[in-house]
This record gives sequence, C-alpha cells and structure tokens, in this order.
Amino acid sequence: MHRRDFLRCTLLTSAALPFGINLLAQESKSSALPRKFILGAPLTHSDWMLKPGIAWGPKGVQHMLDMCKACGWKEIYWRVTDGGRALYNSKLMRPMGPWDADSFWSPQTEADKALFRRYFPQPEEKRLELLGKFAKLDYAHFDPFAEAIRYGHEIGLEIHAWVTINEDDHGWGLQSEFSKKHPEFRWHKRNGTPYYSQLSFAYPEVRKYKQSLLRELLANYPLDGFFLDWIRTGDVRDNPQNDADGVADYGFEKPNLERFKKRFKKDAHDVANTDDAWVRLRAEPQTEFMREVHKLVRKQKRKLPVTAMVGHPWHYRGEQNKIDGNLRGLLLDVKTWAREGLIDGAIAAGYYRDGGNAELAARALQKETEGKTEVWTFGWVPSNISDFEQTTAAAEKVGSKHILFWEADYIDDRGNAAELKAAMSKRAM
Repeated sequence: MHRRDFLRCTLLTSAALPFGINLLAQESKSSALPRKFILGAPLTHSDWMLKPGIAWGPKGVQHMLDMCKACGWKEIYWRVTDGGRALYNSKLMRPMGPWDADSFWSPQTEADKALFRRYFPQPEEKRLELLGKFAKLDYAHFDPFAEAIRYGHEIGLEIHAWVTINEDDHGWGLQSEFSKKHPEFRWHKRNGTPYYSQLSFAYPEVRKYKQSLLRELLANYPLDGFFLDWIRTGDVRDNPQNDADGVADYGFEKPNLERFKKRFKKDAHDVANTDDAWVRLRAEPQTEFMREVHKLVRKQKRKLPVTAMVGHPWHYRGEQNKIDGNLRGLLLDVKTWAREGLIDGAIAAGYYRDGGNAELAARALQKETEGKTEVWTFGWVPSNISDFEQTTAAAEKVGSKHILFWEADYIDDRGNAAELKAAMSKRAM
C-alpha cells in the first residue's frame, strides 16, 4: 500500500456500401470483433517505490514500464510533480525526498495529531515504516523521468508529463518553496482565511511560475505531451474547499476582488458565492493560464497533445465534500477551453458520490465540451476480468477512444496480473 491508499481509506462512430459478397462477409466479420482502445495509465514513481522488491534507479523504472507494456498500455502519464516537489531534474523546484518537519506523517500540534489519527488509524510502527521509506527516495541524485523517456521510447511507449498543475502540497508536508516564499499569492476563503499552500492563478506571478515548470520540462526532455491534473490541491487541513452548495470557497484574492469591483461596481462579498458573474470571473485566471499553455506547446517543433483531468457533477474531494462540477465547483471553465481548442482531450476524474460513475461523468463532460474535444473514459486498474469488461463497456457506450487506468502501480498488486495483462492487451490498439 502507499500513501494515497491510506488517505483514501477514510477520505474517502456511415458504413460504405459493399461492392460484393466477399466484402460484405469481411465487414460482417470485422463488426463482430471486439472494439479496441488506446490504453494508458498515470504512473507515480514515488508510490511504486514503496512496494517491496522494487529497485531504485534505472532497473526499477524499467520494471514499471515493462509491466505497463505487458498490459497493452500505450501512453504513460509519468508524474513529474509530487505536491510542491520535483520528480525530475529541476532547477525550479526542490527534489522529492524527506517530507517537511511539519507534515501529515509528523504532525506538530495536538489538533493536527488528532486529525492524523482520524485519517490514519494505523499502528505507530506503520507510520515510522513509511517515513523511513520516504527518506530513502533521493530524487536529487536520480532522474526517473529521463530514464522513463529513454527506456519507454525504446520499447515503443509514449511518455507524457503528468503535472499536478494546481497542487503545491500533497496532503500536507510537501509544500513548494515558491508557496513558502510567497504566502501572499495563496488562495483565500470568503471569510479572508488564507490557505496553507494553494497558489492562486489570479496572480500573474503564479501563472509565470507554473509556466516556467512546463518550459523547463520542454527544454530538457523529449516528452510526448502534457497531462495536466487540475483536481489535486494542497493541504487537507484546508478542507472543505467548497461551500454547502458545492461552490468553490476560494478565489477571494485581491486581483479577483479588484476586477469584480471594476467590472460590476460591486464588492464580491456583497453577492452570493453562487453568483454566476462572480463564479465566472474567478474562473478567468485558470483559462488565461490554459491559453498561455496552448501558445507554448504550439511553438514546439513536434506536436504535443494537452490533456486535462477535471471534475464532473458527482465529483468530491477530501471527506467526500460536494463539488458542484467544473465551473462552480473547481472554477475551471472547461467549456471555454474546448471551444477555444486549448485542450486535445479531457477526462473526468474517477471520484464519485451521489450515484455517479464513469459513464455518467464521461457523458456530462462530453456535453460540457460540446463535442469539441475528445473525452476519455476513466477506470481503475481492474481487479478481475469483470471489472475490465465493465470499463470497456462504459467506453463503448460513450464512444471513447481512450481509456485511462488509474493508477499503473496497482498492477503489481494483482495476483491474477498475467490474466489481466492478456485481457487488456487484446483490447489495446
């Protein structure tokens, strides 16, 4: 098991007319064949390293990608940012390694200790075991992303950079140095309370910093695309991040407040948090950032797709707190992103409450993006053949070409891995 398991355990397409009998027979035979998909999976090196028997260095990376190849997964979304830390050779971020002194795994105050015990009701030796494993992950002296691209390309895989673009901590204790240095650029709640680490795109300085991370990756790695993860945010002590209606309880930063006052002659605090004009204004900085990303990737000599992982009407975060979709709940104007061609694909993250599921989420995202971008189907790495068949059935129903299996390292946990790999490979393009 790895850290996300522990946190989740409590947080909970008109066919042509045939020209003869032989062609008709061929078409009939072809239509009976199972549909194939482009399969892919996100991969977090630091999580996979917590499993027993995984070698540190190139051999470990090669094992991970060999497992992915055997599953028929063509596109691997390699995580390059873990909270506010780098999982690649970065000059802009501190490398992943030991957590901060004040972290989820070593809370300092009595209130934080009580919160930790509620999230992690495990024996003390398990906490110490995990801390010891984290301490051995020395990304200052090994670049797994470079090896992943080198070896991945050698064996025919695409390696995309999975950037948790909206995250400057992970749980708590992996805070970015930029956020530490610039607390004035963090999100603020309606009541004025600042967030522990979360940076606001309303500030040009934050957008410039986030752009610099993408520029650094483009300059130093022959990556195959960007997978921008917009659903991960920072410190769990900031939860809930939405009000009772599921509308974002952030965006009350000075630049947003000033723009609203200038444009509407009102104080944002005098309108409801659900006010459409106020919601849309707070979503504008994220759209401006995505326009900047679009300009950046289009300048490259090679085509680099940009895929965004976003929310949906049944989305939740933290302790299953309601999130009212992308625009109101996450301040992400995904409809505009699609209309302007800022993304090449979108996927609704696989966290559901209130009866949601992968099919409903994908259909909602297809409606939201108005058919202007490809929508992928989300599925967890299957535990059995039935799980896999349910995922492919959902993809067939919504017409998805891509299926994303969350998350790659789970395949190493499956006792029936060989059977699952064979089944997935048969349906892979």
